[in-house]
Amino acid sequence: MNPGDWDRIRSLGGQLPEEGELQVTDEVRDLLLRIAPDVALTQEETQQALNDPRMASALVREMHRRIRDGSRRLSRALVESHRLKQSGDVSAAREVLHRVAAVEVVPHYQDQIRIALDHVDAPEEDD
Repeated sequence: MNPGDWDRIRSLGGQLPEEGELQVTDEVRDLLLRIAPDVALTQEETQQALNDPRMASALVREMHRRIRDGSRRLSRALVESHRLKQSGDVSAAREVLHRVAAVEVVPHYQDQIRIALDHVDAPEEDD
């Protein structure tokens, strides 16, 4: 993952009109090919989409959606899991994370969920 790439996808996805077509420049092509594995898309799917401006637009929207939705899901789950752990319900804290893990496709977010699950049973550190 290159620093700033996800921000560039967020920007592209946020600026792309609903029915607009993406102009696929060499820079955009390289970006989308780089990001594809980060959001659980294959290089083949990505290459195919890059051959048609409408499909490339749909690809950017899907990448944007996966990053945005995964981030929101992960944030909510981490907060809820922490709250439940603080209240003493470690089992429920773990369950919140397992539910999110069951639907998350973005590898980076999956890693964050695994890390959080590893720490659910760990005692809280005093500051």
